[in-house]
Amino acid sequence: MLKTPFNEIHHALGAKMQEFAGYEMPIEYSGISDEHNTVVNAVGVFDVSHMGEFWVNGPNAQAFVQKITTNDVNNLPVGKVQYTCFPNEHGGIIDDLLVYHYESEKYMLVVNAANIEKDWDWCVKNNTEGAVLQNASDNIAQLAVQGPLALKTLQKLTDIDLAAIPYYTFTTGTICGADNVIISNTGYTGCGGFELYFYPTYAATIWQAVFEAGAEYGIKPAGLGARDTLRLEAGFPLYGHELDDQTSPLQAGLGWITKFVEGNDFISRPLLEAEKAKGVLKKLVGFEMVGKGIARHGYEIVNADGAVIGVVTSGTMSPHSRKAIGLGYVKPEYAALETAIWIRIREKSIEAKVVKPPFR
Repeated sequence: MLKTPFNEIHHALGAKMQEFAGYEMPIEYSGISDEHNTVVNAVGVFDVSHMGEFWVNGPNAQAFVQKITTNDVNNLPVGKVQYTCFPNEHGGIIDDLLVYHYESEKYMLVVNAANIEKDWDWCVKNNTEGAVLQNASDNIAQLAVQGPLALKTLQKLTDIDLAAIPYYTFTTGTICGADNVIISNTGYTGCGGFELYFYPTYAATIWQAVFEAGAEYGIKPAGLGARDTLRLEAGFPLYGHELDDQTSPLQAGLGWITKFVEGNDFISRPLLEAEKAKGVLKKLVGFEMVGKGIARHGYEIVNADGAVIGVVTSGTMSPHSRKAIGLGYVKPEYAALETAIWIRIREKSIEAKVVKPPFR
């Protein structure tokens, strides 16, 4: 298995380790619920160095990114970040990603760890613009410092005014002696905070400094288990659950990142325009359980008559609200808020209702 620069630290802290996307990653330390609530109420730190980063350079960098993603990069200023996706030739989603406009002719694409090879091959295959591509995934470490006290924690370590970095904006500077650190406000927990991108040689120094700075706030390390419950509670989709190669961004509720504007001739645009005009065959919804039971990925969603109308993509018992929550796809006629649906759990149909995320 591959290892992040923090692997030895995770083992030393007694983390429960498990394979994820080819990496040995921490799933939990003090327990998923404890880590989850620490992030909601204070500050927690996630090692997300397994994520992929691609640099796109040159005079045709913008044209390439505009073609290969659904959002409108033409309106993305330097210093801003954009959530978007790679559409495939059938209108499905190859991956969801972040686009950082780093310099006038330079972008950074941040992709999911499990899709690095697939995404890289897709970018290379479709680079007819001649943009200069670099897969920097192995040379960038990343920590996500998340929670309402993340700003106070990190502000001790830098002269940069972190409060002046709005949501989906970033800057580059020095943190505890490490140069050229990308400091980004794009959290995946719904709790606020920052992501730090830096060279792996700084890993131990930055980890130690962050935990010393956050000690008075009860800072704790958090694993992928809490990262998943937090993103679900926030209503954020996860590739391989809500998003995949067969699901379109319109079906996934990502019409807001699918811009049918002039000059945005992205891959499969005609197919997605046609789907928008005709109407989608399924819709992603949030739900809360009414009856007792926890929905899990792959469980069937049925109507009052027991007919299958969809499938659960994610589900858990929220560590914060203590409600059983989930996301899933249903036929459009069952997508309205407060609609009664049923989750088939061990051959029993347990009632739920459609609600609008976030769940906290």
